[in-house]
Parts: sequence; C-alpha cells; structure tokens
Amino acid sequence: MYNKLLDTFVAVVETGSFAKAAEKLFITNTAVMKQMNNLEEQLEFAAFRRTSQGIFLTEAGELFYQEALTYMALSKEIIEKARKVAATNQYTIRVGTSFLNPCKAIMDLWSKISDTYPQFKIEIIPFDDNKQNILTVLDSLGTTFDIIAGSCDSKQWQERCQYYELEPLPFCCAVSREHRLAKKKSLTVSDLDGETIMMVKKGDSPANDAVRQLFIQSDSVISLENLPNFYDMSTFNRCSNTSNVLLSFPQWKDIHPNLVTIPLEIDPRSSFGILYPKNPSQDVVEFLKCLNI
Repeated sequence: MYNKLLDTFVAVVETGSFAKAAEKLFITNTAVMKQMNNLEEQLEFAAFRRTSQGIFLTEAGELFYQEALTYMALSKEIIEKARKVAATNQYTIRVGTSFLNPCKAIMDLWSKISDTYPQFKIEIIPFDDNKQNILTVLDSLGTTFDIIAGSCDSKQWQERCQYYELEPLPFCCAVSREHRLAKKKSLTVSDLDGETIMMVKKGDSPANDAVRQLFIQSDSVISLENLPNFYDMSTFNRCSNTSNVLLSFPQWKDIHPNLVTIPLEIDPRSSFGILYPKNPSQDVVEFLKCLNI
C-alpha cells in the first residue's frame, strides 16, 4: 500500500503551493511543509525547488511525480480487487455469550486485529447458562455457535470441547455488602475462620478440589456447603440472601448488585480461555489462528 505522504505530495504539485494544498486537504500549512520535508528525507533527494516565486518540481521530483501517479492508481486498483475478493469470501463466526460466560474477552481480542482480517464477521449468539442446561450448551458448539469464553476446569466441560487458555484465573470470594468481610481489599484463609463457604462439590474441578483441600487442612474452622458442579443466578441470589461466602471468580464481580467480590490470596488457580468444538470447521480453525490460537 502506498505511503500516505504521496497524497499530500500530489496535492502540492497539482495546486502549486503548500498553502493551497493545505486548504484542499483540510490540514494546516505547517503540517503540509512538515510532511514534504519528511518525504524528501525518505527519498534522499530534493523533490521541490523553493523560490520567492513559488515551489517547482526538480527534474527528479517531476519523474517521481509521474511514477507516483501510476503507483497510486495501481495501489488503489489492487486494494479494490482485494476488497471484492474479501466481500465474496466472508466467514461468519458465531460467538456465544451469556450472563456467566460473556463474550467480552473474545471481542476485546478481536477488536485489536479485526481490520487485518476483513473476511471474518462476528455474530453474537446469546444463550442461557443455568446449571441444568450448560452441558447441552457445550454440546451445541459447532452447531448453534462456534466459540465461547469461560473458565474451563470442569472435567465434564473438557470432555465436550477443546480449550485454549488465555490466562490463569485467580479465585475470589463473593459476600453480601452487609457481610463483615465486605470491606476487605483481599482475603486470606484465616480471614474465613468461622465462615460457611459455598463451592462446587468435589470431583469435577481439580482447581476447586485443591482449594477445598486447602480449607480442610487449614487451622481455621471453615464449613463447606456443596453446590452443583455449575453455578447459575440462583447461586448468587443464595449468597446474597445468606451470610455465606461464595467461592467465585473476578469476571463475575458485577453479576449481582448486592455482592462484593474480593480476591482470595491462595496459590491454586483455575483457567480462563476460549472453548471450541472437538472437531471445529475450517472457518473456525482459521479464525482461531488469527487470534494466535
């Protein structure tokens, strides 16, 4: 693609002055002069003769001007052809999103590179991720939608899809705004002495099981309330309506207006990333490559 300084160069040549070129391009006279000085530095020769009667092309500048017109026209033709090809080879990637598994992380990644890959379009597909149907949702990867973002430490989840980790996921505790711990900036296990911790039952999540063992082996007196393997809105409502502490994650900090999410200072981490089908389509494979996955 041609250097944008060529647009200013051609405007100067065709108007015969820096001032008129600036007016045509809706920029300042100073900006035009700086751009032309920059261009001549890159070219390593003088394109203009600056005199009291005006500015004129040097012999080298005249040759450059003629060749630049040809080059710019060819560049525009190439770009137009490429755009037509991109328009006829559009691929739609369906991104699932829900209350507990929002697509923001994927869209943040995509926004940084979308201009480079115009052949892909994103379609956001909402889904309901209550604890009764989340496994059915995962079975729909590749049919209803192509990818979703979420934590994936569940053995049942991993049986149903492939997974690419974007980052380790620290554990937090969610408590009601009236809870004695609500104003804490962070929590240690000893801070939880005397509390009832709501967390998923043992067996499906190695990371949760590691946290469970940490609570059991600590010197603090901590009661554990077993939850189903997957949370839904009723889980957060129960935490809000009791004095219990809910083992949670940072991305859920805004799920419930009456809950405060506080970092938990422990070593075990879960995992956050992109879930996609066991046998993804070629479109999805190419899209994931764009994301460097």
